[in-house]
Amino acid sequence: MERLPAQIVAPPFMPLRFHTTMNPLLHVIGFSPTDRVVILHADDIGSSHSSVTAYAELLTAGVMSSAAVMVPCPWFPATAALCRQRQGDPRLDMGVHLTLNCEWDAYRWGPISTGNPASGLLDSEGYFHRREPAAQTGADLHAVEVELRAQIERALAAGIDVTHIDTHMLTLFHPRLLPIYLRLGQEYRLPAFLLRPDAGQLHRWGYSLDDAEEVADLVRQVEAAGLPLFDHADVMSLDQHENRLEEAVERLAQAPPGLTYFLFHPAVDTPELRAFAPDWRSRVADYELFTSAALRDALAHAGLQVIGWRAIRDAMRYE
Repeated sequence: MERLPAQIVAPPFMPLRFHTTMNPLLHVIGFSPTDRVVILHADDIGSSHSSVTAYAELLTAGVMSSAAVMVPCPWFPATAALCRQRQGDPRLDMGVHLTLNCEWDAYRWGPISTGNPASGLLDSEGYFHRREPAAQTGADLHAVEVELRAQIERALAAGIDVTHIDTHMLTLFHPRLLPIYLRLGQEYRLPAFLLRPDAGQLHRWGYSLDDAEEVADLVRQVEAAGLPLFDHADVMSLDQHENRLEEAVERLAQAPPGLTYFLFHPAVDTPELRAFAPDWRSRVADYELFTSAALRDALAHAGLQVIGWRAIRDAMRYE
């Protein structure tokens, strides 16, 4: 078995190997190479009360197969309580949205592990940095690992049956931070959301040429070691809110054979949401769309196989 980069070792519990023609995880979780398999993922749960309310309704009557909670946010306890109340519900599939940034101006949160500015995790106001580069290049690596570990541990201690980890604002998709992210996934035996892009794709996403090459090389080593990767990812836009059903149908139609991660950001319309989120209309539109019968009907005709993270986690833990 190929070795991963420094301090990352290939997990003994993962019976997967990747090759160029198909994603082998499809076979492990019961699909064919030509199946179009998608996770419909609700992001940013716990960032506001409106997101928790939306998530509760999606669990009951929505089109959703996974979600992730932001542990440092004020509404994390309410999310954890909801997960405990719904324990055993097969629709409950909650990960940890590992968070090192707070992008808003009027509504802020910060680390749960430290208040020390020397950690590099805090901005001049004492909260997480608003944008990704400050955390990616300025945070102390030990402090990053301590903080991310604390977020996972708090979720587990709160009674959440964590199914995966992913990364808020994709901050952890950086050469300095990616090894920590993957190492924690292995330690806790949790799949970590990761795409298999090449350097050219990463550069188009805004990475420098050097960083794009470094991340692409790390992803290749991860793939060779047998960790599950996604073939495709898409997200409902947050910069416009009209024609939401048409947008979702068009984006989902582009899902190729393999594993697709499809993100949306549901929230109910409240004064709180309007006060801090300039993109509140898109978040409310996501909630309304993913609780609608129209999207359910569209998915039924699209030929997509919808799964959650739990199937992938259980495949990882197979011995």
